[in-house]
Amino acid sequence: MSFVFVSGDLALDFAGTLKWRRSDPEELLATPGDLARWAVEAGVMTEEPPVDAAGLRRLRTLREAVYRLVFHGMERRPWPDDDLRVVNKEAGGMPPRMILTPAGVVRVGDAGAVASEVARSAVDLLGGLGELRIRECSRPECTRIFIDRSRGGNRQWCGMEECGNRVKAANYRSRKSRAVAAGGAGG
Repeated sequence: MSFVFVSGDLALDFAGTLKWRRSDPEELLATPGDLARWAVEAGVMTEEPPVDAAGLRRLRTLREAVYRLVFHGMERRPWPDDDLRVVNKEAGGMPPRMILTPAGVVRVGDAGAVASEVARSAVDLLGGLGELRIRECSRPECTRIFIDRSRGGNRQWCGMEECGNRVKAANYRSRKSRAVAAGGAGG
């Protein structure tokens, strides 16, 4: 499985690792190995970090705290104290260690370093929340949150591939079906 990075921010992409939250939740971080792969695909690490079950639970707790904080911020509601504590605690941890090699930069660490990097991204994001256009995908089933950086500020979907094309295709089928029904009824 490959992960999708369409949110425009590391913390939001991490929050998106639990899909379809309101209907049929799909956990993309089902195993410690999934989390290790996500860390590499997201660019947090250059090699898979060691992750155990406790590390996976820790990161899922962080993910949910980030998700709730962003949603509260979008709705201009006060942030839950427990979620603030989780994010601030993880942001204070040791980030990935960067090593310069002849082949380039290597980023290494453990699950705690992944948590620190994600939490720091969340702190940066939430600190500038008032200046960003953060939206939830317009596809009813999708619960992914993204930063709308479109020129007109009218981005509707988290990504065209998974949601935008499906919504457009469904709308097209619906219009075509209505046109056929209207044409057939007039005989």
